[in-house]
Amino acid sequence: MDEEKINPQIEEKIEAKTEATGTEEDGDKEEQAIVRAAKDAATIAKEAEELKAKNLDKEEKLLERKEALNSLGGISPAGTAPIPNAPLTDTQYAEALERGEVNPLKEDGILN
Repeated sequence: MDEEKINPQIEEKIEAKTEATGTEEDGDKEEQAIVRAAKDAATIAKEAEELKAKNLDKEEKLLERKEALNSLGGISPAGTAPIPNAPLTDTQYAEALERGEVNPLKEDGILN
């Protein structure tokens, strides 16, 4: 994207007014503000895209390294403790009870 020509229609209007009056300052201030805002937005978008590309490269390198370690046997899920379920809040428990996902009698040891 060419930062000099963000919006050609607005640029043409400013150029036409500049030619007619001799200076760009005599042109419409609103159009100049729009052009400046568009250029600023383009610059910010370009910087964000570059940062995203850099972070994506880093992420890909980390993923490759992790896969290499896994293939060498450096990391194994065997012997790791399972992640315990977080306790349900009262509201969540009531909703699960209505759906039939929990059985309070079984949890209390009354039913096997």
